[in-house]
Amino acid sequence: MATCPECDSRLDLDEEELEEGDLVTCEECGSELRVIGVAPLELEDAEDEDEDEDDLDPDEEDEEESWH
Repeated sequence: MATCPECDSRLDLDEEELEEGDLVTCEECGSELRVIGVAPLELEDAEDEDEDEDDLDPDEEDEEESWH
């Protein structure tokens, strides 16, 4: 049985129907979780991944390249 990586609550999920990239929500703490592996089932906080992608927007990346 899968557990929430944020609050360690057991998640009632039909693991056979989940695929990598699917989003699920922890009923206990409300965290949005992304499936990153299916055998065995692995979950990560979907918001953490979104923050990593937002570190630099495309305009900032262009500015950094122009300084070099």
